[in-house]
Amino acid sequence: MKILLKRIAVSMLLLLTVSLAYADDWGDINYTGQPWTQNISEQYDFSRGLQGRHLSVWASHGRYYDHKKGAWQWQRPSLFLSREDLLTQTIVVPYLIPMLENAGAVVFTPRERDWQKNEVIVDNDGDNGIHYIESSVSEYWMQTDTCGFAFHTGAYVDRENPFRAGTARKVKTSSKKKASTATYMPLIPAKGKYAVYVSYQTIEGSIDNALYTVYHKGVKTEFYVNQQMGGGTWVYLGTFDFDEGCNGENCVTLSNYSKNKGFVTTDAVRFGGGMGNITRGGSVSGFARSFEGARYYAQWAGMNYDVYSSKNGADDYGDDINVRSLMTNYLAGGSVYMPTVKGTGVPIELTLAIHSDAGYNTNGVDIYGSLGICTTTKENRTTYDVGLSRNMGSDLAHRLLDDANRDITAKFGAWATRGVRDRNYSESRVPEVPCAIFETLSHQSFPDMKLMHDPNFKFTLARSIYKTILRYVTDAHHEKAVVAPLAPSHFRVDVDRKGNAQLKWKDTKDELEKSASADSYLLYIKEGGKDWDNGQYVKTKSFYLTLRPEVQYDFRIVAVNEGGKSFPSETISAYYYPKSKKKILIVNGFHRLSAPASIDDEYSQGFDITKDPGVWQGINPAWCGRQLSFNKANMGSESYSGLGYSSNDLAGMFLAGNDFNYISTHTAAVASCDRITVCSATSDAIEDNLISLDDFALVDLILGNEKDDGHSLVKYKTFPANMQRALKVYTQLGGSLLVSGSYVASDMTQPSELAFINNTLKLNYLGSEAYGASGALHGMGTQFEIYNSLNEEHYAAALPDFIAPIAPAFSVMQYDESLHDACVAYQGKDYRCLTMAFPFECIKDASKRNALMAGMLDFLIKK
Repeated sequence: MKILLKRIAVSMLLLLTVSLAYADDWGDINYTGQPWTQNISEQYDFSRGLQGRHLSVWASHGRYYDHKKGAWQWQRPSLFLSREDLLTQTIVVPYLIPMLENAGAVVFTPRERDWQKNEVIVDNDGDNGIHYIESSVSEYWMQTDTCGFAFHTGAYVDRENPFRAGTARKVKTSSKKKASTATYMPLIPAKGKYAVYVSYQTIEGSIDNALYTVYHKGVKTEFYVNQQMGGGTWVYLGTFDFDEGCNGENCVTLSNYSKNKGFVTTDAVRFGGGMGNITRGGSVSGFARSFEGARYYAQWAGMNYDVYSSKNGADDYGDDINVRSLMTNYLAGGSVYMPTVKGTGVPIELTLAIHSDAGYNTNGVDIYGSLGICTTTKENRTTYDVGLSRNMGSDLAHRLLDDANRDITAKFGAWATRGVRDRNYSESRVPEVPCAIFETLSHQSFPDMKLMHDPNFKFTLARSIYKTILRYVTDAHHEKAVVAPLAPSHFRVDVDRKGNAQLKWKDTKDELEKSASADSYLLYIKEGGKDWDNGQYVKTKSFYLTLRPEVQYDFRIVAVNEGGKSFPSETISAYYYPKSKKKILIVNGFHRLSAPASIDDEYSQGFDITKDPGVWQGINPAWCGRQLSFNKANMGSESYSGLGYSSNDLAGMFLAGNDFNYISTHTAAVASCDRITVCSATSDAIEDNLISLDDFALVDLILGNEKDDGHSLVKYKTFPANMQRALKVYTQLGGSLLVSGSYVASDMTQPSELAFINNTLKLNYLGSEAYGASGALHGMGTQFEIYNSLNEEHYAAALPDFIAPIAPAFSVMQYDESLHDACVAYQGKDYRCLTMAFPFECIKDASKRNALMAGMLDFLIKK
């Protein structure tokens, strides 16, 4: 008995020791100064989130130069349409980093984050006064004592540091309203979204609130940058829409206005991610910088050679693995979290590497799942630089694994985890703050990739990681955590005859998080040709405003609480035409996000994008090409015949997906006709009877690529039962109906569904356009083309339906190649209806869209 009691006591002591080790925290160590960057146009209290916290998060591998082969290579094989070099950034960039930033964090990532191929740099060196303009009012600009950035055309060679090739400028601060400024006016080559990076020098007397203003399509967004840290590199402010060309509506200014005495410094400003420009072996990668490994971004960002080339220029693969952590250490060195490390003082307190893994289960059915990696001993040292236990990294890895298992299982069914491994890996060893590697799933396992290619899974996985970091960081500082809410739903806007608009929405409940409830909202408005504004605070679930006549307004709503803000809702629009007594309602029913069509039988597994390429949200850089090998007998092989082997014909492309803004496209086409007021709503508002359709002369239902595909993690449907009922009643009362979408007929297969398309839409389903067809159509007196293949401009209607009219309905558009009907019109005494078997917004030419819309409005709206 004594021996047993002794064993129990020893076990309890060991458990207590482990518990204490895992419970280690920062104690009194805490950064309370000004953050590195701060958007002061959106100042909200996220005190229960990650406000003022600095994190380093990155996606794993990227394209690199292989010295042995003498060529640029990918670091991982092409499997199931993708490779790790491309795949993991589609978790980190569109989902995880924004979630952390929405909670108030400042997030650094050592790879290029901007999926923009263009890059424009404006600098004081070599400029002719057109793009870089100084105004000396309160104080005079002067040159700093140390070198700064300078740009040259062509590639940069090894050891060449662009931040030591030029000069930088400085000016004393002034509390006078009339400030001295430096203006950076880029010549934007093509309209679109561009990340904005600023650079400066940290000198004696630098202030912590340098005032930057970004002008983006006429909207002004202001930032404070703490120039007491992080000098001599690119500092990310945000991503904004810019117009093509060069003008004062699209520029960046830095002011010397501050109540703090000292200096403001300035160097180059960069717009856009750009193409890789580091030459290795006599050539550049030929890909956008965001596809490259971190080694090359670090050189472009002014890092010392020993940071980006720990292998002395002989092993870029090893350099890339090490630089992610070394760059983080250099930036964070000298902060309260790395007090003895030499660096720039950015208070980064956590790093996380997001990977996918190799491996599979031989039955081809079971999930391979997630793995956590930590390093609790570094060179016989069990503590980080500040003296805290490296078991903090083990705690982080365990939490990531447990939380992902909980959330994924709750949403999509049983998940698999493979434990936490204590290994001597660079990304979990080198950082001098708590760190971990998270192997999210296996890119070699088809069951895993079926989930990974579905954006709903990526969102859930990223949200789980964000929540883990939130709780980990707040626990380490003895603070309370509140999870940011989900985006609102049932969004709608109605406009009366005087131009008064009323917007309404509903909360979206997070079944996994009790604290993730909204207590207020931010309404973002885009007016006319401007960019989105900086949001208006709204306490209730409604908002009123008066519209200017004949100006299009777009709206997005964001939910807010103490922990942060949600992603934005989809876009709805309004347009007030005072001469019209009628109004129309544009409804978005295109919400589908899904993986491509899959094959999974006794002999074959994989994805067939020719049957259905799936739908992703926004931009998708994850695909390398079509899957070529489906043979299950070759599972595990990475050769040309190995299961999942894929081509490279799509590698380097940023494929366009669902932007959830097609109400805006339809509204613009209607507005071009100058004849009627436009209101809009999301389809759930119609299905839940929140809008009276009989108030509208026309309902324009957007269905895009919506359909029940049988494999999406979330169920979608072109015409859910409630939508069918609403449209039946509406047309029976004489309302006119415009419908457009790729699967308006093929998605309706049940008897009641067939009755709806036969009796209400007056059409039959005949088949589908072949994958890779021309995309040319004709009808209503014009020829036009649609986006029907994967591209970087707009989502594609790759397999639109063939439809046929049921008399007295008639055909008004046809596909050029097959001559099958593409649009059916019905003009009865009871109601009028027009159904397009392709998405209206996929018409390439805006002038063609406008002309077709004018003709359809003439047909559908009774005089």
